Amino acid sequence: MKVDLYTQKGEKNGQIDLPKEIFEIPFNKDLVHQALVRQLANRRVAIAHTKTRADVSGGGRKPFKQKGTGNARQGTIRAPHMRGGGVVFGPNKNRNFVKDMPRKQRRKALFCALSEKARDNEIIALEGYTSEKAQTKPFAEMLKKLPIERNVLVVIAEKDQVIQKSSSNLPNVKTILANYVNIQDLQRYKKVLFLKNAIDKLKDTFLTTSK
Repeated sequence: MKVDLYTQKGEKNGQIDLPKEIFEIPFNKDLVHQALVRQLANRRVAIAHTKTRADVSGGGRKPFKQKGTGNARQGTIRAPHMRGGGVVFGPNKNRNFVKDMPRKQRRKALFCALSEKARDNEIIALEGYTSEKAQTKPFAEMLKKLPIERNVLVVIAEKDQVIQKSSSNLPNVKTILANYVNIQDLQRYKKVLFLKNAIDKLKDTFLTTSK
C-alpha cells in the first residue's frame, strides 16, 4: 500500500510504500476492542478509598459497660454501625484493574487499527521537519498546508525536541514515538502523520521476534 509523501512546504513529493505486514491486515473489531479495553483498564488508578474497622483509629476499649445502661452491648466504636466507624464493602485503593493480553494479539490489534487507517486514507507521510528552534506557529502553519481536517497524531522515529516542543501547545496535535504507537491514540486522532523515517522505525520495532 502506498501513501502520499509531503514536503515541509506542503507539496506532494510522490508516494511511499507502507509495509504490508503492518498496513494490510484485515480488520478485527473484537480484537481491537479487547486491546483498547485492556489499555484503558491498565491506566486506571484506584483513588476512592474507605477505611474498614481495622483501619479506623480508636476502639481500644468498650464504649460503655456491658450491663446496666439499657443500650445494646457494644464492643468497639470502630464497628460499622457506630458513628465514625469502619465502612463495609466500600471502595479500596488496592483494587487491581490490570488486564492481560498475549503480545501477538496486542500487535495484531495494533496492525488492524493501522491497516484500517490506511484503507480510509487517513495516513500521510512527511519527508521531514527542520527548524532552527522550536516554535509553535511555523509548525502549525505547516500542518495547515497538509490534508488534515480535524486532528492529527504525529509519529516520529526518535526524540526530536524541535517537533515535540513545537507541537506541544497545539490542542489537536499529539506527537508520539513510533515504538509507542497505541490503539487509544489511533482511535482518538483521525489523521496519522508519519515522518518518513518513523515508518522504518515502526517496522523494526514491531516486526522483530526479539521484542
